Amino acid sequence: MRRITKIATIAPLALGLTLGAALPAAQAGDDIRVSGSCTGSSTSKIKLSDEDGGIEAEFEVDQNINGRRWRVTMFHNGTRVERRVATTVAPSGSFEVREVVSNAAGRDTVRARAVDLASGEVCTAVARW
Repeated sequence: MRRITKIATIAPLALGLTLGAALPAAQAGDDIRVSGSCTGSSTSKIKLSDEDGGIEAEFEVDQNINGRRWRVTMFHNGTRVERRVATTVAPSGSFEVREVVSNAAGRDTVRARAVDLASGEVCTAVARW
């Protein structure tokens, strides 16, 4: 009987720790970093940070080729907040687009997409705050 009691006490605790660890913290001072995906050999990532009560979103694409132009679009909770052309620069052949958005009530989602204007390669990344 004692063994069953211990398992019944430990199992919910272990489950709670496992579920809690799977949820990213979005508190002041914490950053959310998410790797994106690309249809070619480039890499992408997005980082969300606290910015004076708003959310700073940084989207980066690393192509390892300097001077390539990409059309970049960023969305916050489904609304377009940025659209421009960014160019990869030395020394790493990458670019970064930064936008500060409002911190809406509840969960915030920032989605970014970039298209290489020469090759058509597409990179995306999504993060939730």
